[in-house]
Amino acid sequence: MRPKLTIICVSFLLALSSANATVPSRYARKSAEWLRSEEGRRIADNVVTWQSSHGSWPKNRDTASLPFEGESDDLNGTFDNGATTGELWFLARAFRATNEPRYKQAFFKGLDHILRAQYPIGGWPQFYPPSRGYHRHITFNDNSMVRILEFLRDVAESSDYAFLETDRRAAARAAFDRGIKCILDCQIVVNGKRTVWCAQHDEMDLRPRPARSYELESLSGAESAAILKLLMSLDNPSPEIQRAIRAGAAWYESAKITGIRIERVRRDRVVVEDPKAAPIWARFYEIKTNRPFFCGRDGVKKYRLSEIEAERRGGYSWYGGWGKNVAEAYDKWKEQWLGTEDAR
Repeated sequence: MRPKLTIICVSFLLALSSANATVPSRYARKSAEWLRSEEGRRIADNVVTWQSSHGSWPKNRDTASLPFEGESDDLNGTFDNGATTGELWFLARAFRATNEPRYKQAFFKGLDHILRAQYPIGGWPQFYPPSRGYHRHITFNDNSMVRILEFLRDVAESSDYAFLETDRRAAARAAFDRGIKCILDCQIVVNGKRTVWCAQHDEMDLRPRPARSYELESLSGAESAAILKLLMSLDNPSPEIQRAIRAGAAWYESAKITGIRIERVRRDRVVVEDPKAAPIWARFYEIKTNRPFFCGRDGVKKYRLSEIEAERRGGYSWYGGWGKNVAEAYDKWKEQWLGTEDAR
């Protein structure tokens, strides 16, 4: 399968403006003139110093303001929380503006790292080389794999990457296609009906997998939204892609929760009954029952947010408006593609 791709040239700006991006968002809209300035070059030089020996960047670190002065072998690079893809989007812009070979070399190293990290089955671990822990699983958590695929799509299709040789751009496109195939294969089927995705899937057989103690196997109300929006961005969607989108949108409609809102009380979160509240969605749903659940650090599943410890209630996103974004995107998608193929 090789779907025609829609170019999203704003991917770089979206990636850097996200809360998890490691290259500060204040540089996302800087001009080429600024990138050529002394300050712009200093920032880009700093970013290069944070690249690990494998070609990735660490998460939750300011990789722009100051240089890393240690050994690159000591850096733990990852694809989590916007790391690596954020730096690569930035360095591609810096190279186009300055023609500085070091930026291009760092970009090549990072791109090749991403291509090398892809599993034969089409997904990516949280970092590469993978560990023996849950990080080895195909990682949709925090939109890690979606962000990688958006980056690869830009590399394959956008004129911004004309500085790459044909072979690398072709490899990026092939990796993107395998990634889309992996997404379709991972969609969870319950009683013969397609639903959505777990935050992690097994790298061998694609079954839903747990991560941290409070992240059990589930239907993910959070991560599945970004997956569906990525699928909806594809041109000329195949019958398989259409089927996945329709099933996912239908699941979000079935999983919406009404009559409550979530209040932040100091560092805690409290569920408040409110018949006028807008629909919300839970982070985790039981796969067989579609019932929302919650979990503390003890790993014990609960069905009320109030039943887990306050530290986890306040320190994790248990509810969100993810389905609203899916519904809005789906309405636009249907206008363009509904009826092109029976996707039952």
